Amino acid sequence: MSIPRNPTEQQRNFFQEVHEVVRLVPAGRVTTYGAIAHYLGARHGARMVGWAMMAAHTATEYVPAHRVINRNGLLTGKHHFATPTAMQEALEAEGVTVLEDQVRDFKTRFWDPATELE
Repeated sequence: MSIPRNPTEQQRNFFQEVHEVVRLVPAGRVTTYGAIAHYLGARHGARMVGWAMMAAHTATEYVPAHRVINRNGLLTGKHHFATPTAMQEALEAEGVTVLEDQVRDFKTRFWDPATELE
């Protein structure tokens, strides 16, 4: 799947909401596509969050997309960065250890917007 070529207004608004949540993830912490979708009321919208993250480079304000990983702690979005190692390097610069494309101590690094933003 790819980003919708002509996203609807509703999709554009969802992308903006995703980007706003991602901007709140603290340095050194990570969240997941599904956790963001759940927080935004799109319980099965993890794929749409993924599309929003692929479009993060088009946002007017910086979106720390490297902090969004899959539910197993894997850097599944790494291929959408400038280099294959850029996502890992950005996380490691914030003190997150990544081994074989997986965040170590994922459970302690996990930032859940549903509980953190209540």
